[in-house]
Amino acid sequence: MKNLRELVITTCFKSREGHIPSALSILDILWVLYNKVAKNFPDNPVNPDRDIIIVSKGHASLGLYAILSDRGFFPVELLSEFGKYNSILGGHPDCNKVPGVEASTGSLGHGLPIAVGFALGYKIKKTDNRVFAIIGDGESNEGSIWEAILLAAHHKLDNLCCIVDNNHSTDRALPMGDMVKKFESFGWDAVAIDGHNHNEILNALLKRTSGKPLAVIANTIKGYGCKIIENDPAWHHKIPSDAEYEILINNLY
Repeated sequence: MKNLRELVITTCFKSREGHIPSALSILDILWVLYNKVAKNFPDNPVNPDRDIIIVSKGHASLGLYAILSDRGFFPVELLSEFGKYNSILGGHPDCNKVPGVEASTGSLGHGLPIAVGFALGYKIKKTDNRVFAIIGDGESNEGSIWEAILLAAHHKLDNLCCIVDNNHSTDRALPMGDMVKKFESFGWDAVAIDGHNHNEILNALLKRTSGKPLAVIANTIKGYGCKIIENDPAWHHKIPSDAEYEILINNLY
């Protein structure tokens, strides 16, 4: 994982664009999801047998791009073009340009409703495809999120899994409280895990419910893997200077 964290930081540093802490927050979740849980086909990203993965918090695109390139959806060399004019890799992911991206996200609160639509469609078609949506705890302040949560429970979408990147970025504005109890009160199964422990992530995502969608509350650290920036709001959209870049790289774990 250290090499992927370095890839995220280096891409941001060279492009002068990106959200490092948000990307590092979900990197472990994405790695387990793409490598151990979800059916995905780098050589044929639109294979109908694939599971759907939507990163609703689109500003964490650097984490998604690092994982997609590592899986072989596109050459890692493309990351050097991140954020440039005519590059397929923008600050927010574009499903019309980037292989493996299922939804254009970044306008927060939209990814989970899109995932509900996918899951309902698969239910109607009686297929066994699963749908995963990664949302942020701050994004959970959006009313559209809770409308989607209600709708998913009503339709008994047990092929849907919502992963909450609970890195407490919203605590200063509006704390979300006990999200396990919140999801359960809306008719979901829910579990809380360490969002950086691969075994816990794997066991939670492999769980299949019956008649209820599943919420995995992944307790994470914003900027995980580099102590200097962990849980420091100043780094949310900060680009490291030359000196800071060397410090960050040398302090990765």
